[in-house]
Amino acid sequence: MAAANGVRSVWVGQNGLLSTPAVSAVIRNRIGADGAKASGAFILTASHNPGGPNEDFGIKYNMENGGPAPEGITDKIYENTKTIKEYFTAEDLPDVDISTVGITTFGGPEGPFDVDVFDPTEDYVKLMKTIFDFGAIQKLLTSPQFTFCYDALHGVAGIYAKRIFVEELSASESSLINCIPKDDFGGSHPDPNLTYAKELVTRLGLGKQAPDSEPPEFGAAADGDADRNMILGKRFFVTPSDSVAIIAANAVEAIPYFSSGLKGVARSMPTSAALDVVAKSLNLRFFEVPTGWKFFGNLMDAGMCSVCGEESFGTGSDHIREKDGVWAVLAWLSILAYKNKDNLDGGKLVTVEDIVRNHWASYGRHYYTRYDYENVDAGAAKELMAHLIKLQSSLPEVNKLVKEVRPDVSVVVNADEFEYKDPVDGSVSKHQGVRYLFEDGSRLVFRLSGTGSVGATIRLYIEQYEADSTKIGRDSQEALGPLVEVALRLSKMEEFTGRSSPTVIT
Repeated sequence: MAAANGVRSVWVGQNGLLSTPAVSAVIRNRIGADGAKASGAFILTASHNPGGPNEDFGIKYNMENGGPAPEGITDKIYENTKTIKEYFTAEDLPDVDISTVGITTFGGPEGPFDVDVFDPTEDYVKLMKTIFDFGAIQKLLTSPQFTFCYDALHGVAGIYAKRIFVEELSASESSLINCIPKDDFGGSHPDPNLTYAKELVTRLGLGKQAPDSEPPEFGAAADGDADRNMILGKRFFVTPSDSVAIIAANAVEAIPYFSSGLKGVARSMPTSAALDVVAKSLNLRFFEVPTGWKFFGNLMDAGMCSVCGEESFGTGSDHIREKDGVWAVLAWLSILAYKNKDNLDGGKLVTVEDIVRNHWASYGRHYYTRYDYENVDAGAAKELMAHLIKLQSSLPEVNKLVKEVRPDVSVVVNADEFEYKDPVDGSVSKHQGVRYLFEDGSRLVFRLSGTGSVGATIRLYIEQYEADSTKIGRDSQEALGPLVEVALRLSKMEEFTGRSSPTVIT
């Protein structure tokens, strides 16, 4: 199709493998043999959903800045699908062996046509070396005091893990698990969370069963296309909301790329306000945007944002225009290397848990959880959201219901549907989630998520801020229990969905 429609050259990652972050890096940085740069890219991906012939499959288009196509473009593409009458193909082009790196040239119907099969890790690794101190990370990973485990969940991250962690940073290959990419992710669900990354969770001492050996000091997982990440310490889970806040708080001193300072920080609306507190303390520009990486991309293109993240295990910076799971792991390893630069010859190791608890002591703790109700009937999900919006018309009625359920919960002082006006292009995004904001800083957020292909996913986000350093050590689910009760009653979750419990709790 490309040859028949006048495209001069197509670049393909060897064996058809290329992570979403690497695609962004390739668009932005790679120069072809003819001196040309890419105009954009098609990404064929199941993302963090189950993949294979009978599971999810998506086609995504990224623009010349390396980021996802904005709504203005995707809307035009959709409109074209309603009017297109024909399309062109060049059926007589021979097959290209995409397992071998090299350029194959054909005489296409519109003139010369090249297929350039290239090493999918080369450009990405080159970029990572301009951001991080690989020498410092290598010293950490090769220290007998430090142990490490990385789980690619049989997604594309496996090829980057082997190249970076083993070949560049000298980690043991035995520290990598599920790092052979498989087209169906080995039959698993490649979503890096406590529910689906079972093997890693068990190894780190967070599973229902005790691990076979002493857990490693650090663990991380990626999703199918390697743009998401989960960070774990020994018997300790780092929430994505805390992760981006901690990276932002430590970036200038621990990551060379940020040594001259951060331009600003941003988070998606459902993400906890942990990043807000860091931004205020460090006097950084701060932005709260709808869910979707393209909103961060606009800020980055305008030079307004350096580090950003979302609660759905996405973290990134302005080095590309996608979230980047391997980058987030390297950022954490950089922070650990910096904190332990004087401890690797026998001193007491500063652990992941130490870093998080010290952060809470400085900035307060945002108790936070997310309930996912997956594959809910789409009609029922829309009815539930309509009910929540209608409820917002009378806050006295809302607060009456709140106090009937839990008298110890604060009062709702504001409730709305989140709307965002982009400070760069002035575009307005409406209906981005239903919010209930409480007097003590607590929040309830309800959103419909649309990345799966079956039914709807209702996401419920529950957050409570605790500034008192004597109260930051409580169990998260216990601390949030009262708000959970309120959320389920306000939304009539079981009544609308028929579900007595969520599919996933994060």
